[in-house]
Amino acid sequence: MIKGYVGNEMFEKALDLFEQIDIELDDVTYTIAFNACAKLCNDRAMKIGKRLLAKMPENYRNHNITSTSAIDMLMKFGDVESAERIFRPIEAKGTTIYGALMNGYNLNGESWKCFKVFEEMKEKDITPDEIAWNILIGACSKSGILHHCEYIVNQIPLNIQNKIRIENALVDMWGKCGSIEKAKNVFDLVVDRDTITYNAMINAFALNGMGTQAVELYREMPINLRDHVSQICVLNACSHAGLLHEARTIFNEISLKTESIITTMVDCLSRLFMFDEAQ
Repeated sequence: MIKGYVGNEMFEKALDLFEQIDIELDDVTYTIAFNACAKLCNDRAMKIGKRLLAKMPENYRNHNITSTSAIDMLMKFGDVESAERIFRPIEAKGTTIYGALMNGYNLNGESWKCFKVFEEMKEKDITPDEIAWNILIGACSKSGILHHCEYIVNQIPLNIQNKIRIENALVDMWGKCGSIEKAKNVFDLVVDRDTITYNAMINAFALNGMGTQAVELYREMPINLRDHVSQICVLNACSHAGLLHEARTIFNEISLKTESIITTMVDCLSRLFMFDEAQ
């Protein structure tokens, strides 16, 4: 029943059941509970999650799956220290649990710790999977330090580098660390580009003051792939490059103007001192 609630994203109902039952939980049920608390991430979820963790039998703490869900939950609560305390004593750590720890560091603004975790994985001869590489690329994006990016990318196996999710993350990473040529090289190699691929490249142009190129790519992007993120990215690019005519044209073409899109257009007009139009 609890698994059904969580599977259908009825997390509050799952927690209601946890509060009603008074039986000894097994490792699977603890895992489901931690996942529900991580998804909700409100005061009630934090109280229940931490209470369940405190009473969880010690032998379950060596279960990679249960401990991974506990670490994920604690990281989403912003409790990095408790997550680290769960992680340290685990004897046979797998790729997934390392991934949960690194993802938590990214979520909590401590991306630099991911590189230490990666070195530990190498020492223990644990090979990152696609998800772990994606998290490491995310850490590089957040650090924005070019040599970190180069160091990590040089170690990603080619069969992983060719995965669309990794390619998209690399475009984003190179754009954020100012290496627009490398971002474009990866973009050009993507065979089956999706919305995220285009958005990452448009944003890379925007971040590096290349508004005209961002607009050109937005125009090349298939209309069915465009979403509100594409529109925000290209309007941001226009804003930073002073491309008022292009911004107006694109804004007027957008049928569903979300609050974020309107805010971005107002920012663009304000930067160009068009205060009356912005109002």
